[in-house]
Amino acid sequence: MSARVFGVVQGVGFRYRTMGKAGELGLTGEVQNLADGSVDLVAEGPDARVRQLLDWLNSGGAPGRVERVEHSFSDAEGTFGDFTAR
Repeated sequence: MSARVFGVVQGVGFRYRTMGKAGELGLTGEVQNLADGSVDLVAEGPDARVRQLLDWLNSGGAPGRVERVEHSFSDAEGTFGDFTAR
């Protein structure tokens, strides 16, 4: 899954909490801040667990204030060894 998260999501621990949640779910990928104040992430793993991460992003459990999440699903490429913040 590729996702872009909009709202107040920088300077609030969003990347590190997302890394922790992805780790709990056994996902690989990366999360990074973008210059426009949004956050970009890629998550790979079992479909049900990727969807759990997406649900968490939209639940109010993520830090900051998520206004919207734009996402798309594609086949995993297997390029990540773990889940990191950039």
